[in-house]
Amino acid sequence: MRSLSLALTLIIFSFSAATADVATASRDKAASNRSDTKPPQIEVCFVLDTTGSMGGLIQGAKDKIWSIATEMIQADPKPQIRFGLIGYRDRGDDYVTKRFDLTEDIDSIYGKLTAFKAAGGGDGPESVNQALSESVRTMDWTENSDVLKIIFLVGDAPPHMDYDEVKYPKTCRKAKKKQLIINTIQCGQMAGTAEVWQSIAQSAGGEYAAILQSGGTVALHTPHDRRIADLNMQLNATICVYGSAKEQRAADVKIQAQAV
Repeated sequence: MRSLSLALTLIIFSFSAATADVATASRDKAASNRSDTKPPQIEVCFVLDTTGSMGGLIQGAKDKIWSIATEMIQADPKPQIRFGLIGYRDRGDDYVTKRFDLTEDIDSIYGKLTAFKAAGGGDGPESVNQALSESVRTMDWTENSDVLKIIFLVGDAPPHMDYDEVKYPKTCRKAKKKQLIINTIQCGQMAGTAEVWQSIAQSAGGEYAAILQSGGTVALHTPHDRRIADLNMQLNATICVYGSAKEQRAADVKIQAQAV
């Protein structure tokens, strides 16, 4: 968790009221579902639009995703959490979806999240249906009903309803059967998105929120920022990774992600 602490040292989040309520409500549901002898268990998948139309929005969206994750991690009592991530674009782009399954390795998910760039798309609607369907049907969700299972759909454009793929109303019905909650966060003000995002949230027992271009976050700059960043780099240089060659390479990727 040290690298997570370093990231939070450099980035300070301030919730907008709406998305804070979404994160807090999700955390409270976990607390209400737990027994007195076991910590709450939460599984969360973030589904993020990474098309070109998100160019001015994606950093704010990533900041909001991480602020929600941080809110859950810092809950009291401390929960057991697995995070997953799906980035999506549109047909004809470099990829339609990039999926990273649920894991307790929060540093790995942070590295994947920060690596996403906005590109592709261009025709308005995106492959929202495909990404949302994958989040419900292909992620490694625990079947135990005591586990709170949440999806956050984050994007600025509505889905392609002309594609031959599972449409969001059917996916929402599937989510309810699997006891999955779908929350939606709209970035920007593209026409047609709010109506769909609200419908998805309502159909899958979740909440809808809209965020500013900045993600509703406030970056606090101080004269000490450069020195803190330098010290973080020096600390990362002292890390000695043990394990197999594959494990060492994975750790190196995490360290490099923190340095970006």
